[in-house]
Amino acid sequence: MKIFHTLFERSLLLRLGIAMAAIALLTVLGMASSIIVAETMQGGGAAIDLAGSLRMQSHRIVNLVLLAQERQNPDDKRVAQAALQHFNLTLRDGRLLSALPTDPGSASQIHYRALVNDWQQHLQPAMLAALEGTGRGGTTAGRTYAGDAALLGEIDGFVERVDQFVKQLSQNMDAKVTLQRTILGVSLFFTIVVIFVSMYMLHTEVLVPLLDLLNYAERIGHGQFDIRTQHTGPDELGRLGRAFNGMAAELSKLYRNLEIRVAEKTAELSRSNQSLELLYHSIARLYNGPVARDTYAILLKDIESVLDIGHGSACLVEGERDRASLLASTFVAEAGDVDLCHVSNCAECLGGAVMHQRLAGDSQHTILALPLMDAERQHGVLQLEIQKGRTLEAWQMQLLEALCRHIGTAIGTARKSEQSRRVSLLEERAVIARELHDSLAQSLSFMKIQVSRLQSVLGTPPPAEAGKILSELRQGLNSAYRELRELLTTFRLKIEGTGLSSALQDTVTEFSGRGGIQIQLDVHLAGCRLSANEEIHVLQIIREALSNVVHHARARQVKALVSFDSDGILSATVEDDGIGFNGSPDMHHYGMAIMQERARSLGGKLETENRATGGTRVSLSFKPATCNEPAPVQLHGFAT
Repeated sequence: MKIFHTLFERSLLLRLGIAMAAIALLTVLGMASSIIVAETMQGGGAAIDLAGSLRMQSHRIVNLVLLAQERQNPDDKRVAQAALQHFNLTLRDGRLLSALPTDPGSASQIHYRALVNDWQQHLQPAMLAALEGTGRGGTTAGRTYAGDAALLGEIDGFVERVDQFVKQLSQNMDAKVTLQRTILGVSLFFTIVVIFVSMYMLHTEVLVPLLDLLNYAERIGHGQFDIRTQHTGPDELGRLGRAFNGMAAELSKLYRNLEIRVAEKTAELSRSNQSLELLYHSIARLYNGPVARDTYAILLKDIESVLDIGHGSACLVEGERDRASLLASTFVAEAGDVDLCHVSNCAECLGGAVMHQRLAGDSQHTILALPLMDAERQHGVLQLEIQKGRTLEAWQMQLLEALCRHIGTAIGTARKSEQSRRVSLLEERAVIARELHDSLAQSLSFMKIQVSRLQSVLGTPPPAEAGKILSELRQGLNSAYRELRELLTTFRLKIEGTGLSSALQDTVTEFSGRGGIQIQLDVHLAGCRLSANEEIHVLQIIREALSNVVHHARARQVKALVSFDSDGILSATVEDDGIGFNGSPDMHHYGMAIMQERARSLGGKLETENRATGGTRVSLSFKPATCNEPAPVQLHGFAT
C-alpha cells in the first residue's frame, strides 16, 4: 500500500489514468442499467395499444351482435362470431402478457385476471346466447329488448374495467421510465463529479505548471534569465521544472555579456534600417513628382520621427539669393509650436550656403539650418528644431546631409525640367511669330500700300461713297496690323529662369517707364510654381491690362496683385485710378477678346468692372494644375 501511495504521488499519468478509468466505469454502468431497463420496457407501448383496443372491440362486438339479432341474417352472425374470436386473440396476445409483471400479486396481474374472468364468465356467454336467439325476458318479433339493455350495461362496466387495466399498464410504464431516468441521473451526476475532479486535478497539476513553464520560457526568450519556476515536485512536471531551472541558470551565465553586445548591434542595425528606409522613400517621393508642399511635409514628418527631433520647415530660394518662400512646415501654432521663421532677414537663415545653428525664439531650442544644394547652386534651406544643448550623433548628421543633397538635386532637376519645357514653349512661339511676320504681316503691309494707290487713282478728294469705303478699309487694316504687332510681341515674350515674379517685375518697370505712371506690384505665390504655359498666360493678361491702362485709362497710380489663397486659387488683379469705361468695354479696341480667350484656356474667368472710387479693375482667377495649399510667404515690389 505504501508503494502504491508513493507511486501515486510520483506519477501524474497514474492519477490521470485512474480518473479516466472512473469516468469510463461510470459511463459503462449507466449504459448497462439503461439497457436492462429498456429491455423490460420493450413491448410496453404495444401492450398499452392492445389493451386500449379492447374498448373499441367491445362496443363493436355488441353492435354486431345486436345487428345480427335484429336482422336474423347468417352473414351478420358470422361477422359477430369473427369479432368475438379476434377479441379473444387480442386478450391472450403475447405482447400484452409480456408487459405484465411476473409477480402474481401485482396490481396489473389482478386487473388482468379480473378482466379475463368477467369476459369469459359473463360477457362472452351472453353474446353467444344472443347470437343463438336465446335471451331473458319477453320477446317481440324474435328480439328481447330487456336483454339488449342488460347486455349494453354489462359492456359499459367491462369497458370501465378495461380503462382501469390500461391505466395500470401506463403507470407501470411510467415507473420504469422514472427508474431509467433515476439511474441515468445518478450515473450522470457521479460522472460529472469525477469529470470536475479530474479537470481540477488537470488544471492544478498539469495546466498551471505547463502555463507557468511556457510563460517562463517566453520570458527567457525576452532575456529574463533570472526567473525560476516553483513547480519542482516529485512528479513528471516537477522534474521538468527542476531541469528548466538548471537550464535558465546556465543561459544566464552564457548570455549575461552577450545580451549587451546584441542590444548594441540591434540598435545600430535598427538605426541603419530606418535611415535606409527614410532615404528610399524620400528619394521615391522627391524624384517621382513635382516640388509639392504635401510631399515635403511628409518628408519633414518622417525626419522628425526617425531622428526624434522637433518640427521643421523647408524654404525655397526665389529669384534673389537673400529671399526665400516657405515650401512646407510641420509648425502648428495651435499646439504651441515655436515658429522657426522668427527672423525677418532670409539671408540670416540661408547662412551663406553652409550648415549653421542659431537660437530659437523661445531660447529653449536650437535651429539647425542645412542648405539644399545641387552641384550648381543653392535652392533652399532645411530648418530643424532640436533641444538646446543636444548634439546630433554622427549617423544623424550623415543622414541629414544625404537627404539635403537629394532634396537639392530633386529641386534642381525639377527646375531644369520646368525651364526646359518653358524654353521649348518659347521656341515654338518664336517660330510662330516668325511665320506670322513673314506671311501675314507682309500681306497686311502690301494691302495698306494698295489702299494708298487706290486713293491716288480715285483722286483728291475721292467720291463720297468711295472715300467712306477707303476710310473704313484703312481703319480695318490699321487695326488688324496693330493686333498682329501685339500678337507678335506676345509670341516673342520670354520668361527667364528666375521665374514669373522676376518677369512681372520687369513688366512693371517697362510699362511704368513707358507711361510715366506709378505701378505697385504685390506678388504672393507662397511657393506655388506655375507651369510654363500658365506663367505665359498670366504674364500676357497682366501686360495687356497694363497696356490698356497706359494707352486709355489716363491713370496716375496702378496696383498689380498676384496671390495664391488657401483654397488653391490664383488671382491676378490690375487696378487703376483712371477714367474707367462707359458701358461694356470695346472688346476689339482694348484687346479684351484675347484676354478672355487666355482666361478660358486656363480654366478660369476674367472680370472687368469700374471701381466705386473711380478707375477700372481687371481680375483673373483660376486654379493652377500643380500647386497645393499655400504657405504664408510674400514678395513685394514697387516701381515708379
